[in-house]
Amino acid sequence: MPDTKPGDLVLLIKIGGGASVNLEGITDDLAGIEQPFVVIHGANALRDALGERFGIRKRVLTSVSGYDSVYSDAEAVDLILMAYAGLRNKRIVEMFQQRGVNAIGLTGLDGGLVRGRRNPGIRIREGGKTLIRRDLSGKPAGVNVGLLRQLLNFGMAPVLTIPILDERGFAINSENDDILVALNEELHAELVVQLIEAPGFLEDPDDPGSLVPRMSPAEVERREAQVKGRMKRKMLALSRLIRAGSTRVVIADGRVEHPVRDALAGRGTVIE
Repeated sequence: MPDTKPGDLVLLIKIGGGASVNLEGITDDLAGIEQPFVVIHGANALRDALGERFGIRKRVLTSVSGYDSVYSDAEAVDLILMAYAGLRNKRIVEMFQQRGVNAIGLTGLDGGLVRGRRNPGIRIREGGKTLIRRDLSGKPAGVNVGLLRQLLNFGMAPVLTIPILDERGFAINSENDDILVALNEELHAELVVQLIEAPGFLEDPDDPGSLVPRMSPAEVERREAQVKGRMKRKMLALSRLIRAGSTRVVIADGRVEHPVRDALAGRGTVIE
């Protein structure tokens, strides 16, 4: 990975947390490119597996506006630290090091890399009543871009994940899609690649053959109003990513032999 200068453009690579994502293929591909990159990754399948192992049940809340989110109490944040910041992050760093890429694994806590604001509460409907549920979650409010640029300037590959830091220095959960937007607002990436467990954005989530190969920013906003659950939140973040100045976003299959190489070739759903 080459050294960078402050004005250099980087690639932003978001790796989904599904069990079938090909981490070996992704790190192989990234080890072979010349352009500097920043990785942000999930670990939801690993979190769920560890939660089952330790008897920690995941709770999903649906807001009155239709957005799903994982309820994050202190126990859930401990699980995030184990699954995301621990096992998944360090295994990805290990894979990069084996391929000659000097990667460094970080959470939003480290060096105050991603600071956020804790959510005031989630309005939900339960038992015929509207209730406020408060937890240890929030949205990113700022990125220590100076630290990121320094790491890139030293030829390092930052590998980032949750949790992030709240106003009082506590670890909180956040959506990686929102963190991706915050990173891009500072880094102005040349390309944003999102690697998921599907060929791209599907017209019918149950039909892999219903890939939508191209979408305009206006179509992204229109589709946000049509989808539900977790996908609704993801489409909202995608809309924000476009509005933040991304000129090209590719949603591509993270399960194939060469996930990044295929994404760079435009295989998947291209938004520009």
